[in-house]
Amino acid sequence: MAGRAEKCRCGCLCHSWSVTNDPERRGGSRTPVLRNEWREPLRAQRDPLASDSGRVRSNRDEHQRWRKQTWLGRFISTYGWRAYALPILAVITGMVIYQTVTGPQTLVPAPSDEVHGPPTIGVQGTKIIGAPPRGLTQFDANLPTGILPDGGPFTEAGAKTWHIVPGAEPQAGQGTAKVFTYTVEVEDGLDTTSFGGDDGFAQMVSRTLSNPKSWIHDPQFAFTRIDSGEPDFRVSLTSPMTVREGCGYDIPLESSCYNPSYSPADGGAAQPRVFINEARWVRGAVPFQGDVGSYRQYLINHEVGHAIGYEHHEPCPENGALAPVMMQQTFSTSDDDASKFDPEWVKADGRTCRFNPWPYPIA
Repeated sequence: MAGRAEKCRCGCLCHSWSVTNDPERRGGSRTPVLRNEWREPLRAQRDPLASDSGRVRSNRDEHQRWRKQTWLGRFISTYGWRAYALPILAVITGMVIYQTVTGPQTLVPAPSDEVHGPPTIGVQGTKIIGAPPRGLTQFDANLPTGILPDGGPFTEAGAKTWHIVPGAEPQAGQGTAKVFTYTVEVEDGLDTTSFGGDDGFAQMVSRTLSNPKSWIHDPQFAFTRIDSGEPDFRVSLTSPMTVREGCGYDIPLESSCYNPSYSPADGGAAQPRVFINEARWVRGAVPFQGDVGSYRQYLINHEVGHAIGYEHHEPCPENGALAPVMMQQTFSTSDDDASKFDPEWVKADGRTCRFNPWPYPIA
């Protein structure tokens, strides 16, 4: 039995085993012990296919040695697929840097001096600002956007004199260019009880002008409310008939305006006066789709904007945008309509904006 190989029942060559007796280890018994006569452990061939497949295989050891012997090989071996991506990324980055340095720069156009330009601070003229232009003949007075809507009562005609609402407010804003002083006044003969009385009107004016979304967002402006002395301008709640005298009525629509040199009926010196039409204060305007409180804020900001130097009206910048506060939102938020009210500064272009009471609505 020892040292022989036998065929197993399955037909393959089986290993030969020797059986010995080891009396000393087995305590004298004759228990057989199997010993493996093969001295090397069983192991698979490195490349089982190399000897029988008939295919020519590349020498992997030589390939590995080549990769280790050159810097390119070592680089590819270290970074794998990234070794091919990095040069492409380097080329793209270089192109971006080159275009940034040498390419043409896109410049933001400077605002138009006529429409969006800086205010003419300190310049006092005599021209009424904000009312529809005199002498305009091609205008449809039945245009629905300009008609005064239905609403509460107001005083048709006052006394053409005003009284100052008592109260003063500290400076609001930095005022690096100008600190404007103003008074809040109500025409004699007006009944203001339906909207909070004289104090209600005065508080709306002062709170609007001290709001960060108003003109004080620009550090060059500041406002101080006074109730005595000569102010830079007077914010005056006024009856429609007196407004027509102070602002003009060539176009038969209720409007407000800024008159820098209004001569009062008592024969006193000309005064810069912001006319706030009580009819609009009570009823608002059709194209301004916000509540009446927002419309009142718009009236204050728009007419005070004229008083601090913004002489011209602005068109709608793009469809669906917030209307500039210096757009005539009392009459329309559409450029096509506004071109009929203010053809000098607004052209028909099909744009329509949304109502907006603030100079800086996102402040």
